[in-house]
Amino acid sequence: MKLVKAYNSVSLIVRIICGLIIGIILGLAFDNLGIVTLLGTIFVGALKAVAPVLVFALVLSALAQGNDKLDRRFLLVIVLYMASTLLASMIAVIGSFIFPQTLVLSTTAEADVIPTGIGEVLSSLLTNMVANPVGAIVEGRYIGILFWAVILGLAAKRLASDTTKKMLEDVSNMVSLAVRWIINLAPFGIMGLVYDNVSTNGISIFTDYGKLLLLLVGCMLFVALVVDPLLAAIVLKTNPYPLVLRCLRESGVTAFFTRSSAANIPVNMELCKKLGLDKEMYAVSIPLGATINMDGAAITIAIMSLAAANTVGIQVSFATALILAFIATLGACGASGVAGGSLLLIPMACSLFGVDADVAMQVVAVGFIIGVVQDSLETALNSSGDVMFAATAEYAQWKKEGKSLPTFLGGETKVDI
Repeated sequence: MKLVKAYNSVSLIVRIICGLIIGIILGLAFDNLGIVTLLGTIFVGALKAVAPVLVFALVLSALAQGNDKLDRRFLLVIVLYMASTLLASMIAVIGSFIFPQTLVLSTTAEADVIPTGIGEVLSSLLTNMVANPVGAIVEGRYIGILFWAVILGLAAKRLASDTTKKMLEDVSNMVSLAVRWIINLAPFGIMGLVYDNVSTNGISIFTDYGKLLLLLVGCMLFVALVVDPLLAAIVLKTNPYPLVLRCLRESGVTAFFTRSSAANIPVNMELCKKLGLDKEMYAVSIPLGATINMDGAAITIAIMSLAAANTVGIQVSFATALILAFIATLGACGASGVAGGSLLLIPMACSLFGVDADVAMQVVAVGFIIGVVQDSLETALNSSGDVMFAATAEYAQWKKEGKSLPTFLGGETKVDI
């Protein structure tokens, strides 16, 4: 118990950084430490297993106990989520034209599901919405999870007894606590994941694909520090950076290491509580954001697809690339409903330029190699944006009602800072 208390007394971020450093050292020094790799596998498996249950329980419970407060704030949140994702994909297109990338392709990746066109993506999206809810939870198809959670939540709101609603709330709290326990063990999982990547690829991810990583990271940072704050500033008409930086610090850093927006939901919910937001609002908007607020995924799809076109010598016009931005936006929103996530949407986007599917899947393999950086930053951008836009919509409603903004945004309302 003393060891447990000592472990918990150290900041989670500090513990994660220690795990990261140890993983790098072990990866450079040893080749076959199966037990260390197993730690990463168990951590990822636990997150994948519990995150779908968490989203379903949170949304179902929130709607069952709601009192019709999903007003214009909710519509504004959705608009901000979609606008930021579209702008992110456009930034990626512009960045790819300014700094064109080519790749050295030698390996291939395999997948069970490879979308070949936007029609197939939309069809898959709609099909997954009405798929068996138990199957959606088992397979981690978040579009279907959200759809059935909303339907059942609205039904429970009308028909369920107070006892049943309390039970749903208790289940939601239980699953949230379980996720917090898993995240508390993240340093060991991160150590295993980093060890596996470093021992397999060495530092090649920073040398062979350095320029590609710089473009991905640059676009994501530009969106996080310029585009998203600009959207918040337009809505709130005040300096948004205290809010932006706080979301990056308290949500983005954790999401960077866990690499799962859905698993980071309890962290985001706690941050929303500290920011003084309406629970009935953020209990729905945060799980929704973990599914459709996909700035990082849109950036990855656009940049990797244009790099594939450049590699095989296909000249892409800027107008065609802008069409790619819209496809990347729609594809990113449905990424969680496609096996493998955003990387496996690259062949679909590549088909717009006529890039061969075999070449496109080699680009997917590159994505898996650099995923230790790309996927981490992508998740941090997505997850921190979930909270920031939920808070933006809430604070905009405050202003409309004549209520002052929080003190950290220059207002007079005190919140837990």
